[in-house]
Formats: sequence, structure tokens, C-alpha cells
Amino acid sequence: MKEIKIDTEFIKLDQLMKYASMVQTGGEAKMLIAGELVLVNGEICTQRGKKIRPGDEVLFDGETYKVK
Repeated sequence: MKEIKIDTEFIKLDQLMKYASMVQTGGEAKMLIAGELVLVNGEICTQRGKKIRPGDEVLFDGETYKVK
């Protein structure tokens, strides 16, 4: 599990994916999210603007990212 620290109340899912280097571009994040390849707290998420807050977990490509 990788821990990702944010200094704001929340971060949008597509922005988190870029920030954590899961993807190179926002367009890539958009396609992967729309393709149902990203889970937030154990559930498939298709909202690229979903607010991710400290305590949330994002699962992508077999790796879990815990937001702190």
C-alpha cells in the first residue's frame, strides 16, 4: 500500500491519479476511470471528479493508494 499525502480537504480522483503518478495525463485518467478500472473504497468509481478525502483508498492496477 502506498500512502499519498494531501494538504487540502479533498482532491478529485483524476487529479489524484496524476499527483500519485498512476497516470501521465488527465486524459489517460479519464479513460481508465470511464473504463471502470479504478476502485474507491472497494467500489468501482466512474466519476473522475469524485472527491477523495483523507482516509479514502484508491485501488488501481493492483496497487492500493491510501490518502492521508
